[in-house]
Amino acid sequence: MTYAEAIEFLYGLRLFGTKLGLENTWELARLNGNPQEALRFIHVAGTNGKGSTCAILESIYRASGLKVGLFTSPHLVSFTERIQVNRVCIPEKDVARLTLAIMERMGGREIERWSFRPTFFEFVTMMALLYFREQKCELVIWETGMGGRLDATNIVTPVVSVITNIQNDHQQWLGNTLEEIAAEKAGIIKPGVPVLTTTAGTALEVIRATAAKIGAPFIQVERGSEFSGQFAELFSRLPLRGEHQVTNATLAMAVLCVLSERIPISAEVVRRGVETVQWPGRFQVVERGTRKIILDGAHNPDGAKTLSEALEKEFPGQPLTLILGLFKDKAWQQMCDVLVPRATRVFLVPLSSERSADPIEVQRYCAEKWPQVQTRGFARFAEAMAASENEALVVVAGSLHLIGEAMEVLKLSTSMRSERGLNEWNAANVPQR
Repeated sequence: MTYAEAIEFLYGLRLFGTKLGLENTWELARLNGNPQEALRFIHVAGTNGKGSTCAILESIYRASGLKVGLFTSPHLVSFTERIQVNRVCIPEKDVARLTLAIMERMGGREIERWSFRPTFFEFVTMMALLYFREQKCELVIWETGMGGRLDATNIVTPVVSVITNIQNDHQQWLGNTLEEIAAEKAGIIKPGVPVLTTTAGTALEVIRATAAKIGAPFIQVERGSEFSGQFAELFSRLPLRGEHQVTNATLAMAVLCVLSERIPISAEVVRRGVETVQWPGRFQVVERGTRKIILDGAHNPDGAKTLSEALEKEFPGQPLTLILGLFKDKAWQQMCDVLVPRATRVFLVPLSSERSADPIEVQRYCAEKWPQVQTRGFARFAEAMAASENEALVVVAGSLHLIGEAMEVLKLSTSMRSERGLNEWNAANVPQR
């Protein structure tokens, strides 16, 4: 099997959509020798900030000399980004090899003969576990896909559980209230395993009550707490921009403290790990001469609010052009309400997905609500990028899928091969969980 054939097969699994539940993943684990039992995990859930928190933790523990696996989603450019060891993406040959190996254990290449049909995310979760076991990872930073309780990643028993925050997202799967969503995210909490969160309000009470019910030590991590005060000077060295990243870093520092006896790390290692953390596409500032292009994967109203606040702090009062590509199932009107008033021009682009919001409809909404803001639609992102070449500050936002496309256009991903042109409908049309 070639890498291209493996990707074609994996993206084809997305036609089965999203299935919340652990039955398939447990059976996949059994067929593949329960690789999760040989690994040690930090399990990270939440609405926003999961990836950044994972990246900070990975960077610090890698700096300590541990061999660290990192499992995140979605990817920006290449599928291989999802599974990394010491921040090296899984080789394409191993994607092909492991895809075929799992297929053979399921009953062969003819999927019609399989006793059950795993989803894309379930299959990829098992691939990650197998690869991390093969690589003898000493610690795995393990991000949920969606939710927690019924997420495919939830077959592990971690050394610590982390829940970043709770906001409205994926309501069709997780519930229509913050309390319902919190209950799903809290499903990663395990008896006797510490759980840390930056969540507040009623969602916090749900997580606290869940931890108490099953006997898990509970820690709320707040800005201004002992953790942020202890590491305040260190946060000034953090390359990730935006106040929200200080919150994510504070949470990561709290995790280090909780695990300090089991995994001791020196202050020098923590400093080195913080200074070298990388997480593209999250308030990433790209400089092109005198121009600044901000790439941010904000894809829900809370993410849009965080982006707007970061822009106001970093570039107060500066005119900007906003290139926006939105999913129609992601409360796009609320995202526009937050971001569009901050811009002088708004360029609307489609996403290469049937889930894309119609740029004409978005343009009409924006033009009616903010007539003072110039709005314009484009057939492709590259055209919008070219039209903004004389703008001093450009912000690209609305979807990590769009950020990946922007990285390709801006030639920020030359070391990775994109699968954007391969079976693109399957890659983008079904929720990536």
